[in-house]
Amino acid sequence: MEYFGTKFGKVTVAVNPAYTSQNCSNCGEVVKKSLSTRTHVCQCGCSLDRDHNAAINILERALSTAGHVGTLVLNDPNAWGDLASTVAGANLSQQAESLNQESPRL
Repeated sequence: MEYFGTKFGKVTVAVNPAYTSQNCSNCGEVVKKSLSTRTHVCQCGCSLDRDHNAAINILERALSTAGHVGTLVLNDPNAWGDLASTVAGANLSQQAESLNQESPRL
């Protein structure tokens, strides 16, 4: 990941993924589940695919490590972000370019 971050001018942050699927990405409550349980359901009302919940937690950890200040808003149409990071069926030299307005490298 670090190689591709450097290649495409993106900041990469290593994050320990331990317990990211157990912690609720909405309220932080620990919701124990077996590996065969694929849906995260919390008492706070948060219901997500287990991997989606983990991805949100990993992103939050990365942003807090990188010194990001602010709130993560998922699916915000006004947020800067790419709808797709790759072009289907393309090799790496044909990948979609980002239209993001990136802050300077840390």
